[in-house]
Formats: sequence, structure tokens, C-alpha cells
Amino acid sequence: MAQKDSDIRDRIAQQRMENRKKNILIIRCLIAAMTLFIIVMGIILIKVGILDGELGRTIRRSEGSSQLPADYTPTQLQGDAAQEDETGEERIPEEDILRQAERLAMQYSYEDAIYLVQSQPGYNTSVTLQNAAADYTSRRDNCISYPVDQVPHVFFHTLIKDTAKAFDGDEREAGYNQYMTTISEFNAIIEQMYNKGYVMVSLHDMCTVKEDGTVSKGEIRMPEGKIPFVLSQDDVSYYHYMDGDGFASALIVDENGEVKNTYIEDDGSVSVGEYDMVPLIDSFVKEHPDFSYRGHKGIIALTGYEGVLGYRTDEVYKTRQADRLTKYQEVFLEQNPDFDFDEEVRKATEVATAMKKNGWEFASHTWGHINPLANGYDGVVRDTERFLGNVTPIIGQTDVLIFAFGADINDWTPYTADNEYFTYLKEQGFSIFCNVDGSKTYWVQFGDNYMRSGRRNLDGYTMYYYPDKCTDLFDVSTVWDDSRTTPVPEL
Repeated sequence: MAQKDSDIRDRIAQQRMENRKKNILIIRCLIAAMTLFIIVMGIILIKVGILDGELGRTIRRSEGSSQLPADYTPTQLQGDAAQEDETGEERIPEEDILRQAERLAMQYSYEDAIYLVQSQPGYNTSVTLQNAAADYTSRRDNCISYPVDQVPHVFFHTLIKDTAKAFDGDEREAGYNQYMTTISEFNAIIEQMYNKGYVMVSLHDMCTVKEDGTVSKGEIRMPEGKIPFVLSQDDVSYYHYMDGDGFASALIVDENGEVKNTYIEDDGSVSVGEYDMVPLIDSFVKEHPDFSYRGHKGIIALTGYEGVLGYRTDEVYKTRQADRLTKYQEVFLEQNPDFDFDEEVRKATEVATAMKKNGWEFASHTWGHINPLANGYDGVVRDTERFLGNVTPIIGQTDVLIFAFGADINDWTPYTADNEYFTYLKEQGFSIFCNVDGSKTYWVQFGDNYMRSGRRNLDGYTMYYYPDKCTDLFDVSTVWDDSRTTPVPEL
């Protein structure tokens, strides 16, 4: 009986032990679950806090278009020396943030300026950053929309650096006098236009080209008193015939990453400086950021038959096909036995890339500087194929065609699908077309799948014979270069 009672007690004790183990296991599971729950909730709360801040910034940015990339972060600011805060995290000095934000605002990129200051880690505690954001918001809200169909478009050819060489009485002087502008004239024109409130915009500010090929009007918002205009330049190829006539020889990227010109001196040495429109405008915008709308500058209209930007990049320099080489090209190849075609393409591409990064755009000026209708449909197809094959790989895709000679594929009436030239060019990716019409202050035409812009030539011929047509832009009497030969030959 005693043994039986002992066995019972042992079973009871064992049962209690097993129950205790079960209870401990259950408690441990509950503690683990609770700990996991606390961790998850903590993560969620942290994320909600972060997202709330980002959401507010995103909402504020969505009120207008941004020029900053979607993955923009403050560490991408150029020239800023990041400093560590008390937590060891790198932060950009507030004065650098404000400096770059103000430059964005000066170029009418108010949304980017607002986003830049609001995205800083210390924004919620910085009265200075908050006041800056409020200032940019006020400036943005006070802007007005400018009618995009009233935007003037002016253009130049390659600028004359040395007038003594350009106007030296040879057979090319007349053309230079009629179609070219000197550097001193150009600088004075730009200065006066700036003082009148003109601001450079892109053709792509005037319209939106969608993936399906349709085109709609864009929107340009500026402070009252500012006047948008488009700036373009033709034939920036530095053709062989211009050698020794006082023009720059090429565009280069210098040791500072800036685009400058080379110029061949009389003794054969090469000077580097600002001898044409691109570096001159770059420097002007550095001093006057508000001359550029959202960082946009001019549009360079390129041919391709003698290369681009001063580099001999056309295929004929590589193939040396006898029936296509001109006398100029034959002489060039004879004088340069070590000519490296691939290196020319590399250098040209480097320059084009640097220019695009700095706000410049490119357009086709037709490969062979042709009059489309005079060359016929087959001629246009052949010319376009050569442009796409030789120039596009260097400058990238462009949807802008600036007609050589200003020779359009139609009169002032709208383009239609019945126009075989338009249909073909549209199929090749062109949606913006520019002719020449110096008789009007501006001329813009919109279609469902294109935009046309009439350009005004600001050259010796216009300034000499039609100075009154320039008065909205500048005063000819104060910009005229007296080193020109007069009278300017009639066309």
C-alpha cells in the first residue's frame, strides 16, 4: 500500500513537472511573440514618420514640374563640401544649399529650389531654410504664363573673331558681311536683350512631344516683364573654306570641363578661348543666371558633310570615296597624313555630351545643307539617312529640324499627311520644324503632331538694311561693328 502511494505521488510529481515545462514553454513563446510585435510596430512607426516627411515634400514638389531627377539627393550638389553633424552623418553646409537653391530660383526653377531646401535633414528646425522655401513659393506664385505662340526665335551663324581676316576683300567677304555677326556685335546684342528682360527658353518649353508623336502646347511661367525667346546657331561645323578667315577652328572641352574654342593663329599656334556663341553664352549665364530659363541655352543646328563642331566626322573622311571627296577634303587629308577618324568622333562626342549637360540642345540642319523641295523627295531621304548615320551617333537623337536656307517643305499653311516630305520626316522622329521669317517679330504654328517656329536672322544684312526690325531686341546703331565693309552687299 505504501509502495502504491509512493507510485501515485511520483506520477503526480512527474505530471506537475511536465505541466510546469509546458507552462514555461508557453510563457517563452508569448514573450517572443510580444517582443516581435514590439519590434514590428517600432519599425512601422519609424517608417510612417519618415514617409510622412517625404510625403509632404512630394506633395509640395508635385505642385509644379521639376528639373531635378527622380532620385535626386542633396549629396549630388556640385561643389559642396559635406560636413559631419553630431551624429556622424554627413550634411551639406546650409549656406551651400541656399546658394544653389537661389541659383535654381533665379533660373525660374522654383519647384526645384523649394524641394532642395525642404529635403534637407535640418529643414524642420531651420528658420533660414523655411524662410527660403516661403520666398521661393511666393516668387513661383507670382509668375504668369507667357503665350507660347508669341515666342520669338533668333539665330546667328558662326561668329567672326578677326574682322580684318573676314573683311579682307577676297571672294568670301561678301557672304561673311551678309550672313555673319562679329563677336563684339553678338556680345552687345545679348547684353541689350538681357537688359530688356529677354530669357532663353527651349523649343521643348514651348511644346510637349509625346511618345505617340502628338504635340501639344507647353507652358512657360515667368515673372511679369520677362520675355522668353529661343536662340539658335547654324553650321557650327567650322567648314574648311573658313580656314584662315578669322573664325574659330573647333569646340573643345578644356581641363576644367568647360567648352571653349580653339583658334589657329598666324604662326600656326593654337589659342583657346571664347571665340563663338557657345562659350560666350556659357560665360554670360554664369554672370546672369536669370538669362536662362531652367538652365536652358541655345540650339545648335548641325550639318554633317564636313563633320560637326570642328571635327571631321563624316564617313567620307574614313572611306575616302573618290567620287564623294571635295577638293577641300582632299587637301585636308593630304595635309594630315596621321588623321585618326575614330579619335575625331570621340572628341566630337565628348564636346556634344558636355554641351548637353550644360543646357545646350542640337538640331538637324540637314546633312548636306540642302533645300528639301529643290532636292526632291529621294534627295531628302538620302540626306536624312546620312544625317542619322553620321551625326546622330555623336549628338544623340533630336526631334528638331532647322531648315537650311530657311527653305521649308510647305508655305505658311499647316502641314498635312498629304505632304510626303512631312510624313517621311515625321516618321524619322522630327516633330519641331523651323524656317526663316525675318519679317515678323514671331511666328509659331501648332498642329496635332508638329510645331513650327519662324526664325529671325540677326546678321550684317538685316542690321544694315532693316535696323527697324531689330528695335524690339536691340539698337543697331549701338552694336554695329565699324570694322565691317559698307555698304553690305545686297542679296
